[in-house]
Amino acid sequence: MDEHLYLVTYDIRDDGRWRRIFKLMKGYGEWLQLSVFQCRLSRRRHAELVQLLDGIIKHGTDALLIIDLGPADKVKPRVLSLGGQGFEAVQRAPIIV
Repeated sequence: MDEHLYLVTYDIRDDGRWRRIFKLMKGYGEWLQLSVFQCRLSRRRHAELVQLLDGIIKHGTDALLIIDLGPADKVKPRVLSLGGQGFEAVQRAPIIV
């Protein structure tokens, strides 16, 4: 599967919109910090996420960045992590429901 690793970060001014985005993002990636997620997404899932986020944010007030780090299987993020839990890139893994 052709997946890319993305870093998503946001500054949402309204608590209600912030909570909606946080809940949405938990379904698409791994939570790193308060308003930062890393996601491993196919093109389809990426487009779906962008559309959903675009429908939630208030343009002109809120800010949201989606940073494409490259092909998920090939990219080796160089991250300096001070304090907290540290950083590990999201790996592809089966999900048992």
